[in-house]
Amino acid sequence: MPPLAAYADRLSARPGDVLRFHARGPQDAEVSARIVRVRCADPNPDIGGVQCEEVTGAQVEITGALAPHQVPLGSYGLVANCRPLGRARSFTVIVTLNCTKRPSGRSSHAPVLSWLDAVSGAGLALLINADGAVGFATGNGGGFGPTLAERAWTRVAFAFDAERQRAELIVTDVRDQNATAQAFEDVSYSAPADPDFHIAAMADGHVFAGFNGAIEQPMIFDGALDADDVVRAAAGEMPERLIAAWDFSQEIASSRIVDVGPHALHGQLINTPTRAVRGARWTGCEMAWRHAPDEYAAIHFHEDDIDDCRWPVVAAWRMPADLASGQYALMLEAGGHSENVPFFVVPPKGRATAKIAVLVSTFTYTVYGNHARPEWVADAAWQAAWRDQTERWGAYPHNPGDHADLGLSTYNTHTDGSGISIASWHRPMLNLRLGYLTYPYPDIRASGLRHYQADTHLTMWLEAKGFDYDIITDAELHAEGIALLGSYDVLMTGSHPEYHTREMLDALVAYRDGGGRFCYLGGNGFYWKIALSPERDGVIEIRRAEGGIRAWASEPGEYYNQFDGAYGGLWRRNGRPPQHLTGVGFTGQGNFVGSHYRITRDARASRGGWILDGIDGDVFGGHGFSGHGAAGFELDRADKALGTPHHAVILAQSEGHEPDAPWVLVPEERLTHLTTLPGDSDADLIRADMLFFETAGGAGAVFSTGSITFCGSLPTNGFDNDVSRLLANVVTRFCDPSPFDDEG
Repeated sequence: MPPLAAYADRLSARPGDVLRFHARGPQDAEVSARIVRVRCADPNPDIGGVQCEEVTGAQVEITGALAPHQVPLGSYGLVANCRPLGRARSFTVIVTLNCTKRPSGRSSHAPVLSWLDAVSGAGLALLINADGAVGFATGNGGGFGPTLAERAWTRVAFAFDAERQRAELIVTDVRDQNATAQAFEDVSYSAPADPDFHIAAMADGHVFAGFNGAIEQPMIFDGALDADDVVRAAAGEMPERLIAAWDFSQEIASSRIVDVGPHALHGQLINTPTRAVRGARWTGCEMAWRHAPDEYAAIHFHEDDIDDCRWPVVAAWRMPADLASGQYALMLEAGGHSENVPFFVVPPKGRATAKIAVLVSTFTYTVYGNHARPEWVADAAWQAAWRDQTERWGAYPHNPGDHADLGLSTYNTHTDGSGISIASWHRPMLNLRLGYLTYPYPDIRASGLRHYQADTHLTMWLEAKGFDYDIITDAELHAEGIALLGSYDVLMTGSHPEYHTREMLDALVAYRDGGGRFCYLGGNGFYWKIALSPERDGVIEIRRAEGGIRAWASEPGEYYNQFDGAYGGLWRRNGRPPQHLTGVGFTGQGNFVGSHYRITRDARASRGGWILDGIDGDVFGGHGFSGHGAAGFELDRADKALGTPHHAVILAQSEGHEPDAPWVLVPEERLTHLTTLPGDSDADLIRADMLFFETAGGAGAVFSTGSITFCGSLPTNGFDNDVSRLLANVVTRFCDPSPFDDEG
């Protein structure tokens, strides 16, 4: 873990709000903090490196002392003060589970269920060891019995007879109902008073959540049941002896776990494990958990789940009531170490302070938070190149690949191989830092940047050209919708606005169709559908359902979000291809390499010809700080079958995306290895289309670039270049309220 690390309680705030910063660092080290306004987050020395301005008079209050806190990794369930369990002498515990990874690393034992008091020795823990054997532990010993098959549903019952001091483990394969039993004699057990009951964890001064896998329907019965009784009890036929039974099919969208037993021992889930997953009773007849919740009565716990570091607040800043909207950062220093925490200030609610709004993709930033690229693990040369370029540029020195203890991104997998589907901003996100370098680039004059750092190329340009603008973010767009956008003449995106909720898309469509002028300045945008936690801001879910370029794939039957019950995956698969909104949608991806655009034959004489004023020749954009070209890495194209308006004017198309780059067509465009859905060749479909079309009878308009590297070309030659002139034409005209000549 970095020696000094911090995060804000939210990524955006308004003037007058108090923003709080949580941190860990050297014990009791003296802390200094200041606030800067961010001009550029790109560490490339050819662009001038990271550029900030001190916020005069900003008084950051130091509210607490630093300590070397760890991250409480691992998800689990907690039922506090289970008094009826403490009164039980003889009892039977039954649980159905699917272990996806045997324990290793932090512990040789993974807890399944536990109410063991480490101090007094009272209570019991049900465990799995490194060999996959299931067993138990009490304060005076324990033992292990049958071995569980990995990735197979198994019912485990532990029956304890206090009078005979005898225990029995009964393990049943759910598929064929074959059962194996093992008895243990002279078992000593004492019941704790009012114990805390843990699911997928145990407490030993701190909570250890080391279980990987799915757990379904933990139950506790009064008395020691035999094998036949266990079968009947698991089927719900012995209610008179029931102490507790947690039904995970209830309230799937929440962090609450419901006890349907007589004592209502309800509990809470910690660190947001994955719900809406297939259970032991899944038949495949229903794919939506809302239609058959009993078939989704499982929770998938992971030893590396994290939704909040839960570190104390170390610093706080009450923002002045007249603070200008913009990009800011806390600059923190302690014990000879430094940290920076970017955040965004949006205007007062209901009041625009400029004609132009830049929509900052904070949900996309969070989904990518702490993305540890596969090259970091697999390629020592890649690591060395990153470290070398980072040192040369004085860039942010910490890479998520070195700090998995902060929780990785949804582009990574859990330690059991399942995809990470929950993201949170309540933790340090190392790639959301001033000066972070995403890729080492062979020619170190180019910036291997994505997301936040790359998006500052646009805001730098706006300031260099004298365009006033407000910052707004995904969080406000989701919560406030069209009310947030209605006061702006022009709305601009950054380089990669990829992840959106339905509320966000509805607002953007309403803005566009209501006469707003919309500039989509990126690539691979409006691609994935996400859901937000109904309980906590900053916790986001992604299901990587059918289609799409994916780092992992959701399991069949698990395409529906746990947070809202809606179908996840691509917006295209949900009937809203990006072409519906912006005229272009994701079509191809290559290495971090940029190329140029070529003006189409009739573009200059078209209704959008004015956009090309000042562009000499037919080719432009073959330069830039992102891959040396305005059209690169991830490309979007027009497709009328997917919603591109028939009256859209394609002004320019990129070229030079050679197959050995390598460039690939997105999988949702492919039928076989030879044929595509549109019927064209891969070479024809892998391109960026720059287009323009009018809306609302000429009152509104859309301009789209179709490339993720476009904004990287704006700063070339001190912002005096063909791409800069082209965008200036667009923004100047879009700020002019006079209508366009609409031929739609």
